[in-house]
Amino acid sequence: MAAPPASMSAAPSPLQSTVAPDVPGRPAEQSETACEDRSNAGSLDRLLPPVGTGRSPRKRTTSQCKSEPPLLRTSKRTIYTAGRPPWYNEHGTQSKEAFAIGLGGGSASGKTTVARMIIEALDVPWVVLLSMDSFYKVLTQQQQEQAACNNFNFDHPDAFDFDLIISTLKKLKQGRSVQVPIYDFTTHSRKKDWKTLYGANVIIFEGIMAFADKTLLELLDMKIFVDTDSDIRLVRRLRRDISERGRDIEGVIKQYNKFVKPAFDQYIQPTMRLADIVVPRGSGNTVAIDLIVQHVHSQLEERKLRWDMAALASAHQCHPLPQTLSVLKSTPQVRGMHTIIRDKETSRDEFIFYSKRLMRLLIEHALSFLPFQDCTVQTPQGQDYMGKCYAGKQITGVSILRAGETMEPALRAVCKDVRIGTILIQTNQLTGEPELHYLRLPKDISDDHVILMDCTVSTGAAAMMAVRVLLDHDVPEDKIFLLSLLMAEMGVHSVAYAFPHVRIITTAVDKRVNDLFRIIPGIGNFGDRYFGTDAVPDGSDEEEAASMGNEELWIPSKLIKVVERVEEKKRIKGGRQKNPQSSKTSYRDQTQVPGSNT
Repeated sequence: MAAPPASMSAAPSPLQSTVAPDVPGRPAEQSETACEDRSNAGSLDRLLPPVGTGRSPRKRTTSQCKSEPPLLRTSKRTIYTAGRPPWYNEHGTQSKEAFAIGLGGGSASGKTTVARMIIEALDVPWVVLLSMDSFYKVLTQQQQEQAACNNFNFDHPDAFDFDLIISTLKKLKQGRSVQVPIYDFTTHSRKKDWKTLYGANVIIFEGIMAFADKTLLELLDMKIFVDTDSDIRLVRRLRRDISERGRDIEGVIKQYNKFVKPAFDQYIQPTMRLADIVVPRGSGNTVAIDLIVQHVHSQLEERKLRWDMAALASAHQCHPLPQTLSVLKSTPQVRGMHTIIRDKETSRDEFIFYSKRLMRLLIEHALSFLPFQDCTVQTPQGQDYMGKCYAGKQITGVSILRAGETMEPALRAVCKDVRIGTILIQTNQLTGEPELHYLRLPKDISDDHVILMDCTVSTGAAAMMAVRVLLDHDVPEDKIFLLSLLMAEMGVHSVAYAFPHVRIITTAVDKRVNDLFRIIPGIGNFGDRYFGTDAVPDGSDEEEAASMGNEELWIPSKLIKVVERVEEKKRIKGGRQKNPQSSKTSYRDQTQVPGSNT
């Protein structure tokens, strides 16, 4: 039974729950059964606001199921950005789940249009729109033939892969990355490529059977039913299927009368009673949409995480350094190089030279912690040599921009054909929270040992976020190596407490951080000294804000596009240097001199 045009239930539905569950690709397909005015919908991967439009970098960005290509995207990697604040607590675990909205209703009722209107009105930094049409089951040969003749029922619950839908939504609510299938409506089959999605503050899940599964209902924090007159839905479906899918009017009407209308009466309309809000007339009901937006805003405010840097700073005082920490042996040579780069009178050329030497020693030292196994090779004299070889699949380096990328040449020098990813984390000047702005990781990174690089770590906030990103991409915690030239004890404790299996490797650990969360005695702003950029004047709000997260990172959001261009040039250059006859990285070649310190 339909509620008034803008009514909201006084109490949540009995099936509504906010319990915590357990735990790439091309643009998405058009909907088999959804409303089809999608000309302005963005790609599922398009999370970065356009550069140079004058909009604030904190402005809402939208992730949607449609064909407009993302701004930052290459053939082999996908980039997700939007200034996302922490989605975890000081323990490194999930803090608050994303707010999940379910949108149900008949075919061509306007669900996607309503979803876009909600997203526009919400104006929150990170939103994902997930379409149920991506999750049609793979058809058998017989079913393929039936579908080609308009004799297969796509409007039945059995046509959808609910197990995959539920597991995908659970991961998204936890902030983890997921792979979503791409459905080809021409061949009625899934495409070979899958698209990658990252978690969000708000998830909008729309589909005709959005309320047809009890487990799925329990994952939805708010349920909305879009109620549109059947004649309007039929007209929309005729227009869509004829103009966009090349079908004839006879076939569309046959399918509607045989499957679509009976399925609506039997499976879809009865789920209206499960909805918290019923929206008659779809996108035309602006009053109902305004009420929905107000409710979502209140829920987001209750779930908001406050990143307490002071608590993080005092949480581990007087504790011994963790066993997962490995500090490069302080030989006279190492201490001499530290003396040079810490000296404020050191020229930029000398600073770069000796920093690179320390980076090379640090990388070599870190490689000794990789797994190795016995192997036998034959020498040119025909004799067997019992040696060691790398026992993993592949090594990937991930730099935390900007200073972290200065360690990439040292890694490339000792790991042949190593893959490189980048993460940009900035501190919000108003909240003091570290925010994820840019993410570019190689495919299948979950199978690799990952060397995470940042030149200095003071509070550990940026490092913790970077580790959390890797974990959300299914990289095992014990396969992550955090490398830094200089760390503060506070940063070491913070990372080790949150992620006890991450190996932390550095050349030195300083005792303190000051009130601006800078390492004392420290090394200064590494990025400014290395790149020759002018430091922000002492006492300025920008310096204080930048120092509270990743002190070397201070890069305006408007430069993200420039960063992407540099990364693309490096990738192209690296591709030219690679052996054209080798399509696979040689794992034996990745550690030419494993564990050697000169």
